[in-house]
Amino acid sequence: MSVTSESLTHLFPLDEAAIPEAWRRPKPLHQRQYLLDGELREWSGATQEVLTPIYTRLTDGTLAPRVIGSYPLLDEAESLKALDAAVRAYDHGRGEWPALSVAERIAAVEKFTRLIVDQKKEIVQLLLWEIGKSAADSEKEFDRTIDYIRNTIDALKDMDRDSSRFTIEEGIIGQIRRSPLGVVLCMGPFNYPLNETFCMLIPALIMGNTVLFKPPKHGALLHFPLLQAFAEAFPKGVVNTVYGRGNAIVPALMTSGKIDVLALIGSSRVADSLKKLHPKSNRLRAVLGLDAKNVAIIMPDADLDVAIKESVLGALSFNGQRCTALKLFMVHESIAEDFVQRLATEINKLKPGMPWDEKVNITPLPEPQKPNYLAEVIADAQAKGARIVNEGGGTTAGPLVYPALLYPVQEGMKVWREEQFGPVVPVASFAHVDQAIQYIIDSDHGQQVSIFGSESQEVAHLVDQLVNQVSRVNINAQCQRGPDTFPFTGRKDSAEGTLSVNDALRSFSIRTVVATKQTEANKQILNDIVDGQESSFLSTRFIL
Repeated sequence: MSVTSESLTHLFPLDEAAIPEAWRRPKPLHQRQYLLDGELREWSGATQEVLTPIYTRLTDGTLAPRVIGSYPLLDEAESLKALDAAVRAYDHGRGEWPALSVAERIAAVEKFTRLIVDQKKEIVQLLLWEIGKSAADSEKEFDRTIDYIRNTIDALKDMDRDSSRFTIEEGIIGQIRRSPLGVVLCMGPFNYPLNETFCMLIPALIMGNTVLFKPPKHGALLHFPLLQAFAEAFPKGVVNTVYGRGNAIVPALMTSGKIDVLALIGSSRVADSLKKLHPKSNRLRAVLGLDAKNVAIIMPDADLDVAIKESVLGALSFNGQRCTALKLFMVHESIAEDFVQRLATEINKLKPGMPWDEKVNITPLPEPQKPNYLAEVIADAQAKGARIVNEGGGTTAGPLVYPALLYPVQEGMKVWREEQFGPVVPVASFAHVDQAIQYIIDSDHGQQVSIFGSESQEVAHLVDQLVNQVSRVNINAQCQRGPDTFPFTGRKDSAEGTLSVNDALRSFSIRTVVATKQTEANKQILNDIVDGQESSFLSTRFIL
């Protein structure tokens, strides 16, 4: 079937009957509650209408936006109340939550996990409707999030067991444990609004911090079913939600100086501006997942069957809306034409459609402005010498954009340096691999790279140069985050701090030592404290 704007338009549902019953949402979710100081409070002020990227097809063949709900737009004053609640709950580390033992905090997170598992169906459905993520991927995101929480609990148990002893060095007795940092402002991304958010929020909570949580603009409603679970599982003020426009409420939170940790997955531009607002820059810790322009280097001896398969997945999983997506391909000139023709063939095998369609690959984009931006990027590349290789590439119908394979791209085109974050696949050629290496050296980004090749000596040469440019080098495989136990970070403008199961626990805490001279009197004091279980910090209790 040839790809046309008309054929893409007919993929949208004509009416409710065209939607599988399991995925229908006949009733919009108009959220008016938010969580502040342990209470679900009612909001009577301004609200944000939520439009789904799954438009309705009208009988005249046009597409109409569909409202699936709305959520509160808190003002600055209400957001500062939420901040004050988090500050009170932390109370300089003396609050109920930071003062609990590790085992007690783990129990609270386990309770929270049990509560949200009951909300799976609603959360998965909202993921699909809010951001256009396929049914399979929406289910996978929820399940992976639950796995991440459980793995985090296990990792903390291991960490606590390792620190449940005293160390004696040079006549000093000490116990070294990790303690919380304070109030965390947590802001997740729209592309993985549950998983990526919880990869920051859960480690921050379980280490004893209190949290101010701002859901993303696209993907806000799906957090509503979780609010009651937060309220039931944690002491009041430990988790507080602030809904609203970032530029209207976040600056006041940062300039207050009461935020101890900025946890953000978003753009480096936003992160830079927010960090500069904090009046005590040396006190602020930042845990950031930012921009990326991950490159695939295709060597002349690469196994093209493997390279093509991984390239399609790497470039176009969830429409290329992943920070770990492959966003530029640099192919040796001897195989470039063959590579792009084979890649074009595989791209055109991808199935566009609605998120509930079986084996769908390309779904509508949640950002209203993205189709126009992608059209601009494609037109710019064409004007400067690139062509669309695959049939129908760049064709749009409302928020649905069919992938465009561009070749040859080069310096001076928007897509050469800009992170497209969508279904545009740019390919460049190189005569010598040093050109690809130099591109990565000159890039503002340093998250990951993929190398495709068969000659071990050449691969080793590339690995040795690239490990000092990016944080992960993938050999004959796409860029990706998982497994969640592997470090996930980046160099340059791509990240600050490390988000993975073990590293995130460290990112949201600090090593603290209690020490004393090795005298009989001091040993007796420590023994009395431990035997009487008089301290939640000084302890040799073993969590199984």
